[in-house]
Amino acid sequence: MKQINYLIKLMFFCGALFLTSCETTELDLTENPNALTPTQANPDFFMNAIQEDFARFVETFGRRGAELTRIDYMNGRDYTNAYSPANFDGVWRSAYTGMMQDIKVMNEIATESNLTHHIGMGQVFQAYIMLTLVDFFGDVPYTEALLGSENLNPIADSGESVYTAALGLLDAAIANFGSEAAADPQYDFFYDGNWSQWIKAANTIKMKAYMATRLVDGSALSNFNAIVSSGNYISNKADDFQFTWGTNEIQPDTRHPRYSGSYTPTGGGDYMSNSLMDYMTGKDDAAYSNPINFDIRTLFYFYRQVSQTPGIGGAPADEETLECGLYTAPAHYDGYTYCGVPKGWWGRDHGNDNGIPPDGFLRALVGVYPAGGALDDLSYDSKKNGDGNGGNGITPVMLSSWTDFMIAETKMFNGDAAGAKTSMFNGIDKSIDKVINFAPTSARFNWIFGTADGGPALALASDYISWFKSDLEADWNAADASGKWDILAMQYFVASYGNGIDSYNFYRRTGYPTTLQPNIEPNPGGFIRSFFYPANYANTNANASQKDGVGVQVFWDTNAPSPGFPIAN
Repeated sequence: MKQINYLIKLMFFCGALFLTSCETTELDLTENPNALTPTQANPDFFMNAIQEDFARFVETFGRRGAELTRIDYMNGRDYTNAYSPANFDGVWRSAYTGMMQDIKVMNEIATESNLTHHIGMGQVFQAYIMLTLVDFFGDVPYTEALLGSENLNPIADSGESVYTAALGLLDAAIANFGSEAAADPQYDFFYDGNWSQWIKAANTIKMKAYMATRLVDGSALSNFNAIVSSGNYISNKADDFQFTWGTNEIQPDTRHPRYSGSYTPTGGGDYMSNSLMDYMTGKDDAAYSNPINFDIRTLFYFYRQVSQTPGIGGAPADEETLECGLYTAPAHYDGYTYCGVPKGWWGRDHGNDNGIPPDGFLRALVGVYPAGGALDDLSYDSKKNGDGNGGNGITPVMLSSWTDFMIAETKMFNGDAAGAKTSMFNGIDKSIDKVINFAPTSARFNWIFGTADGGPALALASDYISWFKSDLEADWNAADASGKWDILAMQYFVASYGNGIDSYNFYRRTGYPTTLQPNIEPNPGGFIRSFFYPANYANTNANASQKDGVGVQVFWDTNAPSPGFPIAN
């Protein structure tokens, strides 16, 4: 995929906004002479804006899903109040009055001009948007959503019907990608005009939808397997569906959102998940020569600014910067990591809503993958804006490793543990390959890790990968069926770092893993099965009503209610 010139893209985008937002002082005129009408507008202006807005949409929901599944840190001891309805106002508005409205207007122009590839891209974006809105909120407006002044109070369609419509959009997109278009989009920031790759992306999103509905649709798995048999889906990293961010800091800021929120003049502005870092760093054997289950992706996902975590792993405590290092873990944390992870993997526990101490240049930061931060090369330097890769990261939408994990899920569901193991390790291999090849070449090759931090013995990066896979295979072989589900789930979550939408779906669909760190609050209430509707929808739409709580299950989630499911709160 080409490197995106976002400055050029945003110049077009801002130009389109300028042309469409001018007002005239002649208030009696019925048409603004300075505004673009649908017949005059350039569909490329719409497409440029849609693509960036789509990436930010994925980032928003990807973070929420990751927070609930401990891939990222969640700030909220009480699930009912962890996310207020107003938290989703902006992204809801972006979905309906931004992207989907832009797609509608663009299609009016594109249809007249036979711009079928523009239309196909819009259909893929819209399908993914609608699937995600159903996954997070349940029933949402669709058929009446874009009628404008004709209907200011659209009714919510059933989640099942929206899913059906989204699958129809993906089929239509595939047909449009296979057609001869009069012209192609000026900028395709995902596949650079490779329409066979767009077809693979559409098919893979269909696989995602079929997997989500396998509990309520008897044909879902056969439809899923039919796409797998065709081979026409995202199966290698060259076909990964992802958005690439730039490095420009101001006017406009084109950096990865996680980077700009973490690499600041005052240090880290975000906390990493203790739960994920604890799982990925594994444990050390007595001889300290082969770190058991240590995952080399840890060094790419997280950057350590210091080599010790206060009060953790024998390091001196520091009340000012990490007060919990002075305390023992809560009783319900028996066996789970608490407060931080040794050797500088310094984040926060699930649900910790304490104030922020002066630790911006001490806590762990987002790493080089996927946010374009710094690679953890054991230098332990404090980082600020501009450091590392400067924000030149990606927002993954659908990756080849994830399809292998979906295939592994189908095999586990059918009792084929051996097949699931093969597919899982295929996904792990693809994920590791993608991640370790994300860093700059000069930092990527010939790594040798020393013992300056009291860490693992001298070894090449390839040794760590071999040890990790060998340890994981031994764990798998020794586990019962439930233990295998736990391993599959955790490895899926690790590979999903950067977008937790599908991990959130997996967790509700299967109840695994059962090993996630609990909320720091002993009684946080039932797990969020769907979110409150955004305030700007529930409070202003006469045909909408807010949910009674966050235990409302979406149509494809037929498991036992919360609390009690998923097992870990």
